[in-house]
Amino acid sequence: MTKQINFSLLLLLCSTLLLQSCLQDECDASQTFIRLDPIYKSAEDIRQPIGYEAARSLRDPGKIYYYNQFMFINERQEGIHVIDNSNPEQPENIAFIKIDGNVDMAVRGTTLYADSYMDLLVVNISDLTNPVIEERQEDVFINNFPLDERRGYIVGYDETSVTERIDCSDPNFGQPNFWRGGAFFANAETVDFATNDANGTRGNAQASGGIGGSFARFAIYQDFLYVIDNSQMTVFDIRQERSIKNLNVVPVGWQIETIFPYEDKLFIGASHGMYIFDNANPIEPEYASLFTHARACDPVVVEGTTAYVTLRDGTFCEGFSNQLDVVDISNIYNPRLIASHDMDNPHGLSVRDKIVYLCDGESGLRVLDLNSPKNAKELDRKKFRIYDAIALPSNDLVMVIGEDGFYQFDAENPKNLKQLSVIPVER
Repeated sequence: MTKQINFSLLLLLCSTLLLQSCLQDECDASQTFIRLDPIYKSAEDIRQPIGYEAARSLRDPGKIYYYNQFMFINERQEGIHVIDNSNPEQPENIAFIKIDGNVDMAVRGTTLYADSYMDLLVVNISDLTNPVIEERQEDVFINNFPLDERRGYIVGYDETSVTERIDCSDPNFGQPNFWRGGAFFANAETVDFATNDANGTRGNAQASGGIGGSFARFAIYQDFLYVIDNSQMTVFDIRQERSIKNLNVVPVGWQIETIFPYEDKLFIGASHGMYIFDNANPIEPEYASLFTHARACDPVVVEGTTAYVTLRDGTFCEGFSNQLDVVDISNIYNPRLIASHDMDNPHGLSVRDKIVYLCDGESGLRVLDLNSPKNAKELDRKKFRIYDAIALPSNDLVMVIGEDGFYQFDAENPKNLKQLSVIPVER
């Protein structure tokens, strides 16, 4: 403790001297930032009808969700592409469901559950050419959309690359991000290319729902839909087709990011750790434990008695860790770290038969054999920039989404993935 305090005092003293030196020399520095200017919308502008459009190209894909041989691909803030994936070698882009402010989705039967800014929509998709809102739950995600009484809700940000000269007497000098003049400035070198908000159910096959990627705020378990919103989990009854009923709100913790259902447990990823809830009573999930880690963005997937957690750094994640944690969850009340493996900048992941398909930023898709958890063996790597994956439990199909498009692979031989198809992003 004494060493830490003395070291901190030394850093403070050095910083003071450096600042004084800067002030004396009247220095400045140029730095490139991403300027984020708030986009405002009124409640009336937000709550617009949804609609059908003919199939259109991927431009800014987000989350992915697989259900009944259909792939649903989010177009960030605009809606959902519907892909007929009955033949993975020739996927067919067949429709686009226009939903303003959409990021997340889950599907059961002929019902689509999707967010639209702060609202949760229940959509009848029995006829894909005529999607119909059956119900709108208002303000489910209201905590994500600050309100300016004069301008409306902040629903997003316009991004502009700017170069700023900052005098070293400025309190923002040397800071990776800061607010100024009503805009947020983020260090261009560390802005994450797959943001967490842009954060279905994930990785785990559901008896009644589909399978989604590892960035998720929605999860279906039995007859219930779970959604998370920064600090809480809301439980909805979906037993009646195309209807939804709010049953319970469960406090979790600050800055929760993702939810993963596995058997009768719920695993919730947060910026500071992984929460585990016992879901034996689906209406009232009970807190079991928290596995803590360094502050970082945190997707989680589970197989058997093992959880796989990726940690990454970046401006919005705030941490400095880039690793894959392997966690023993055989006792959900006492999760235990088995091993940590260094990665470059890991994002989403999926697991099947102890083979982890990990999206490692610019390093690409890494196929890792973790039959020996302390010895991660890389079997294959595909070099393109991706951020999420789904490995289907029923066959050898692996699907990934990234900046360049939607890729599908035959993973019968994990040492040599065979690319089956790609739907490219068109810019």
